Amino acid sequence: MTLKVKDAEQGDWAVLLVSGEMDLVTSPVVRQRVHDAVAEGRRSLVLDLAEVRFCDSSGVGVLIAARRLMRSCQGRLRLILPAQGGADGSHINRVLAALGVRRLFDIYPDLATATHEEPLSA
Repeated sequence: MTLKVKDAEQGDWAVLLVSGEMDLVTSPVVRQRVHDAVAEGRRSLVLDLAEVRFCDSSGVGVLIAARRLMRSCQGRLRLILPAQGGADGSHINRVLAALGVRRLFDIYPDLATATHEEPLSA
């Protein structure tokens, strides 16, 4: 299976819809798309990983690098991972948890909640 990345927008959020397999060969595509979004001035980014069926350590490395990049430019990164099965319901959830890095990410079950802005308190 190959990797596909589609661009979308939701309000102020740039959204990358990723599907397929994130491995040593394909994960640089995701890295480049994140860099492209930042180069375009986007500081709020959602990576929708609900359709990613496989992710190895190089894919996790890309996610960690994306987090680091967004933090360095005072941006926000949110991940969408499948809600079915709870916190460990998807392959990526299990990989992130097994590597002890899941807690580093803001994870949401769907696009609506990932792009929902909390109201500012007066």
